[in-house]
Amino acid sequence: MDLQQHISICYFKTPVGELILGSYNNKLVIADWRYRKMRERIDKRIQEGLKANYLEKTSETLMNTKDQLSEYFAGTRQIFDIPLQFIGTEFQQDVWDHLSQIPFGKTMSYKQLSEQMNNPLGIRAIASANGANSISIIVPCHRIIGSSGELVGYAGGLPAKKKLLQLEGTFTQMQMF
Repeated sequence: MDLQQHISICYFKTPVGELILGSYNNKLVIADWRYRKMRERIDKRIQEGLKANYLEKTSETLMNTKDQLSEYFAGTRQIFDIPLQFIGTEFQQDVWDHLSQIPFGKTMSYKQLSEQMNNPLGIRAIASANGANSISIIVPCHRIIGSSGELVGYAGGLPAKKKLLQLEGTFTQMQMF
């Protein structure tokens, strides 16, 4: 049996910032902002969770991810079909799964997300899990906004969040899910 001891990673420049992409066993485990504040903590969680180290090396999953992200930024892709593997607590994975269900062109507040998850008192924990998302854009944490419609925290920075929402056509009208 061939045990994979590494997470294949590469860096990918997008129109809104540089991402670190990583795959493990043909699944995407990271598509995160290269220069975010929690970079070390997220990298540690992923590497310890998979008991593997990063190795700068291409893979079919990484090439497919780059292609799909390029299509997204060109305005020709709204839905990603990349196999994902979430590395985090059961609660974090539940939040990320719910984030994945917010459709292109829609936004949701933390309050709405907490109600959808039947956890109306868990807004802060949900916001924390949202911030720990390591598969940005594909797991669309950028679609979470404040209850009054304002842009709130984003690992890639608020200018990147604004550009992503503009690309999806939601920043001008801020359509709620």
